[in-house]
Parts: sequence; C-alpha cells; structure tokens
Amino acid sequence: MSIGIFLCMLDTTVMNVALPTIQTSLNVKLNNLSWALNIYTILFATLTIPLGKIAERLGINKTYISGLIIFIVGSTFSALTKTLPNLILGRALQSIGAAIVFPLSMSIGIASTDLATRKKVIAILGIIQGLAAALGPVIGGVLTQFLSWRWIFIINIPLSIISFSICLSTLELHETPKKEPIDFWGSLLSMISLFSLTLSLVQGRTWGWVSVRIISLLTFFAITLVLFIIHENKTKYPMIPLELFKNREFTGSAITIVLSNLFLVAVTVVLPTYFVKIQNKTELEAALLITPITGMIFIFSPLAAILIDKLGSRAVIATGFLLMTISFILFATINMNNLALVIITCLILGIGYGIIAGPITVLAASDFKGSLLNASQSVAGVLRQIGISLAIAIYVTGLYGNLVTAKHNSVKYIKSEVATLNIPQLKKQAVIDKSIYSLSHSANGSSEKHFTSNERELLIHKNYENALLSQPTSLPKRAKVKIYSQVQAKVDKRLNNLNKQINLTITKIKSFATNEYGKAFTKLYKYSIIFVALSILTSLLFPRKKNKTSY
Repeated sequence: MSIGIFLCMLDTTVMNVALPTIQTSLNVKLNNLSWALNIYTILFATLTIPLGKIAERLGINKTYISGLIIFIVGSTFSALTKTLPNLILGRALQSIGAAIVFPLSMSIGIASTDLATRKKVIAILGIIQGLAAALGPVIGGVLTQFLSWRWIFIINIPLSIISFSICLSTLELHETPKKEPIDFWGSLLSMISLFSLTLSLVQGRTWGWVSVRIISLLTFFAITLVLFIIHENKTKYPMIPLELFKNREFTGSAITIVLSNLFLVAVTVVLPTYFVKIQNKTELEAALLITPITGMIFIFSPLAAILIDKLGSRAVIATGFLLMTISFILFATINMNNLALVIITCLILGIGYGIIAGPITVLAASDFKGSLLNASQSVAGVLRQIGISLAIAIYVTGLYGNLVTAKHNSVKYIKSEVATLNIPQLKKQAVIDKSIYSLSHSANGSSEKHFTSNERELLIHKNYENALLSQPTSLPKRAKVKIYSQVQAKVDKRLNNLNKQINLTITKIKSFATNEYGKAFTKLYKYSIIFVALSILTSLLFPRKKNKTSY
C-alpha cells in the first residue's frame, strides 16, 4: 500500500523541474505543456472520493488492482510518447489510476491492521504522502539530469509491478462488496465542484483571474458546492458524511492539511524553478538544493507522531507552523546566492512541515472508525491535492507575474544605462538587444570585445582618410605609413575605452537584473509571511490535550 501512495503523490510534483527539458524534446509551448501537469492534479482531486465509493460497491481489493493496471498503462504511455496530446492522455490515465489507488491504499492499509497498530499505520501512510510530494522535484531533477525526462514515468512501472505482485499474493479477491447504493447525485456534484475549483486554480494564470472563464468556473464551484452540501445532508448514503466536519479534531486537521501542503509546495515547486531559470543551475543542482526539506520531513515526521501524545496536538501543530513561518521570513530576506543560508532555511521548513505531517493524518482519523474512518482518509487526500493546487496557482502565478515585472524593470534600466554610452546609435541598439536577449535566455553575459575586426578596420580606414585630407597630396609613403600607425593606435585606444565603458555598463546591468529577478522570488515569501503566521492559529481548533486515539 505504501508503494501505491508514494507513486500517486510523487507524480503530483515530479514533472515540475523537468518541464523545460520536456518542452524542448516535444517542441511545444510551455502553456500547452502545462496541461500534462495540470490534468493529473485536476482528475486526481476530482475522482478520488467518487471512485473510492464505487470501489466499495465493486470490491476494494479488485478495484485497487485495476487501478494499479491503469496507472501502469498511463505511465508507459507517458514514457513512450512523442507528442503532447499522447502525453496528456497518458497523464490522464495515470490520474485515474491514482484516484483509485490512493484512497483504497488507505482503506486496505487500515483494514489490514488490528486496533493496536492502526495508529502507527495511519501515521506511516500520512508521512509517505508528504514525503513523496516533497521528493517529486528532487527525483524529477536527478532522473532528468542523468537519464532522461522519460524516466520520471518509467520509474513508476517496476514499482507498480512490484506492488501489483504483492497484492495478487496477499489480497483476498473474492470479497463481499457493500450493498449500499451509490450516491449518484452526490458523486456528480462533488466531481463538478472539485473539477471547477481545480481547473480554475491551475488555469488562473493562463486565462486571467478576472476572465469570464475563471469567474464562471468559481461561480459554478460555489453553486455546486452548496447543492452538494444540501444533498449530502438529506441523502441516506452520502458520498461524504458531513458529520466528519462536526468533529473539531477533523476540522482542524482538514484546514491544517490544506495550509501545510500549500506552504510546502510553495517552496518545493518554485525554488527549483528559481534555481534553474534565474541562477542557471542544472536540474540536478536545483533538485539537490531542496533535499534538506525532504530529509527533515523523513526524520521529524515519525518523531512528531510520537511526541503528540505527550505534548498535545495544539503544541505540535503550532510549533510546526511557527517553524514554517520562520523559513518564509528567511526566504524573504536572505541573499539567495548564499547557498548555506538557503540550505539552512530549507532545513527549517522541512522540520516545520515534518512536525505537522507526522501526526496530522492520525489526528484526522482519531475519533472515527468503520466507514467514517475510511471517509476521513479519502477527504484528507483530496484536501492535500487542493493544497497542492492552491500552491501551484498562487505561487507559480505569482512567480511568473513577478518575473514579467523584473524583466520590464531590467529592460527599462538597460535602455537608460546604454543611452549614456558615447557610442554609435547602431552599436547602442546592439548592446541593448544583446542584454535583453540574455534576460530571456539566461545567458552569462557578453564578451569583453564589442567591436568586430571589420568594424575596427572600417573605423581606421575612415579616420586615416580624414587625416590625409589635411596633408599635401604629394605626401611621401613613409609619412603615410606613420600617419596610418598613429590613426590605428588612436582607434585601438578609443575602442579599448569604449569596450571598458560597455563592459562596465553590462556589469551594472547584470547586477541590477540579478537583484530584480531575486526580488521576483523573495517577494512571494515576503507577502506570504502574515498568512503562514496566521496558520499557527489553526492549532486552537484542536483540544488542549491529545485525546486517546480510538477506532
């Protein structure tokens, strides 16, 4: 079950770092390619709860194996594709498989353990979810750098086959399915509502947040959500038992899951993009720089799950969000070129999230048993996806918006600085064009010499001809040679001075642009600090002391 959950959550973020490489390989526009990323998030969030309920009717174990097969087919299709439409189709199949595998992994894992070990199992499965989402960019970067972007999908195949083999040998396939009727209207309304929400979140930047399409989607989401709540309150067999949200611990856990994943993915997705696009690092280097986050999640998640019984849920959740707040303050203020400080900040973020991720899945389930226990885990999984979608919508949109502003400011600065140079207008335009090109293509800069040998020879010839005009027509050849040498030396001295001026200007431009593009990143976290800090208040939703967990 752990393998299934790991792969489902891994594929929510594994593509992000590899997007530029995939774009080049398939020769497509980035906006179009983003659908291969977004389709997974949209369908995963939309189908998880309905497919989980349908599986209870058909047989959980058999449906789980079917989900693994669909996931394997989707991964194979994605790995072998040579066109964008086929990649999107492969990712869609992956997401359908994941929407089956993810909730059923939780259900099977919980059902296969006794009451004494159930709490540990839920904690482990919850830790795996957070760890996989954080590891996505790291694994994606390593595979893309050393093998190929196709390996981010190929790696799913052997792991899924291993899980498939284990399931065939351990799961009872002749099970007695539930005879409860499927909540058709609840399923339909929940799918429409979640589809509208996630689609608006992932496409907001592309379509425009105040565009007719986005406003219509959000309006549709609100309407269908209200209808869903009304229907679920009346139906005998609800898709999502709303009594879950009457439980204080579950409500606190639900909000915490969304916020903690929102703030985690805000860094694990955006930071590698910043390193690759702004600091010109390789995908591997970018991936390795965020591994401290993953390492701390791995270490502190199980520790927090143990400590929560002693310290209480309030103290643990508040501490986690406090550390995440500190990390955001540091991201907003440190010099991003100081990698030691970046790594320290990542460590703090990983510790903060790990402290939350360890116990939160257990807290969400602590007061439930039976069908309510399974429902709580399915809802928690969807909320985690919503948190990830929100992070991509807010922070990727914010980053690209800030990058546009940074480029605009840099271009304006380039033109003003180049205008002060005492060089021909055509040469000014060439310097401007070259500097602007370097902004868009992450070029390292210009050469020290900015005048070609032909330009030098023409300038020497022109000045030599002008010098001869003031000389007698019968000037001896030796005198002409001397004049030519003097003109040549004077031109070379002038060009040397102009090259120094241009290089000095380019250095100033680089420094200004680096600062502007750095602010494009740090602004995101500067404006987020207050919201991360306010998340500490979610700890007040939990009881003062941790209740003894019961199932």
